[in-house]
Amino acid sequence: MINITEKAISQLQVLRQEEGKDENHHLRVSVKGGGCSGLMYDLGFDDNVVESDQVFEDKGVKILVDKKSLLYLLGTTLDFSDGLNGKGFQFINPNATRTCGCGESFSV
Repeated sequence: MINITEKAISQLQVLRQEEGKDENHHLRVSVKGGGCSGLMYDLGFDDNVVESDQVFEDKGVKILVDKKSLLYLLGTTLDFSDGLNGKGFQFINPNATRTCGCGESFSV
């Protein structure tokens, strides 16, 4: 399961509108190789649900995760920060053993 904070939901709604996406475009969360810690998060809107996707819903937001990424993301909370340290989405991932300074990459 992946959880989303209210602040992240508000920002996702803004981005969905700015990008001209409708309610059929769900949030796709995945993990890819790269970044200074070895793995990095990827977010986007997607209207293509494939058979191997795991589909979650939290607070009315449908979240698509491929099976490979799911192993790294279980129990993760997606938040949004607009504080002094920078503006952007933050992943609170209990599976990460190390994260980089910017919070965009991690290792397990």
